[in-house]
Amino acid sequence: MRAIVARRYGPPGVLELQEVPDPPRAAVNIRVRFVGINFADILSRMGFYQGVPKPPFIPGLELAGEVESDASGRFSPGQRVAALCLFKAYAERISVAAEQVFPVPDGVPLEDAAAIPVNYLTAYHSMFYIGNLQTGDRILIHGAAGGVGIAAVQLAKAHKLVTFGTAGPSKQDYLRQMGVDHPIDYTKDDFETVVRRVAPEGIEMALDAVGGDYFARSARCLGPTGRLVVYGMSAVVGPSGKRDPLRAAKAFWQTPRFHPLKLIEKNISVIGVHLGRLGGRGHVLAPQLADIYRMYADGQVRPVISKTFPLAEAAEAHRYIESRQAFGRVLLKP
Repeated sequence: MRAIVARRYGPPGVLELQEVPDPPRAAVNIRVRFVGINFADILSRMGFYQGVPKPPFIPGLELAGEVESDASGRFSPGQRVAALCLFKAYAERISVAAEQVFPVPDGVPLEDAAAIPVNYLTAYHSMFYIGNLQTGDRILIHGAAGGVGIAAVQLAKAHKLVTFGTAGPSKQDYLRQMGVDHPIDYTKDDFETVVRRVAPEGIEMALDAVGGDYFARSARCLGPTGRLVVYGMSAVVGPSGKRDPLRAAKAFWQTPRFHPLKLIEKNISVIGVHLGRLGGRGHVLAPQLADIYRMYADGQVRPVISKTFPLAEAAEAHRYIESRQAFGRVLLKP
């Protein structure tokens, strides 16, 4: 089969289309139709993502396709499914443990099915399963025009939350079109000042995958019972797509340390979310995904797909994401 292989850690050019052996016929074997590209794939390619294999390896964390065979007996040949995996999705075929595979309802195209799991489950799990947000609560969403950001905005609107969203100047109109209550241009405005001006007592949640000093500033936006959800650290990656040890060191140096007694004093929580480490918790994720599909059927959520690239153009797809041009999701099509 054909697959994209990261020959070494580095810039997008390390991604190469190769002929590789088919995966072992075990668990659920899937013919891949679409692959969702996530920022974690960028970090993996650069060697920054936790648990990334040593090169050479096949990247990719989510996909949608049809079942070819299933040793567990849970799925039928030809059944449309989406799957989460720890790498190996950038390929024509994949074998995935049954608990990481989810049926795709009728009416959901496979393109959307590949764009939903990581982004929408990350947002949903953070906001409602762990975060327990309630109607009227206020949430700060960084990267609100990105994949998880758009998912979070749509879920927030469906649950009648008040939204603050950060993005660059070219994406401000898009934030308004999505219905973000308080769009923030991070190149002009200090988001902490904007949040505190609107909500002097602080807000209930900040959803932050930027990292560095953003973690500390986001935490200062919280009021009593506020939750800081951390699910990534894009601050370590520059626009060039190359490893930058100085940039990474600065981001890690700026990352705050939260003392337990201070958390008690302020009545706030710091929550880490790593969807890739929930592979054995399919029974937890399945009801959440079912609720997301219900909202999809009701027209409350819909992934925004910025562009779809052929599998062979994975490197170009990574460059497109790193250029900050994308609104929403970028897919690969084997």
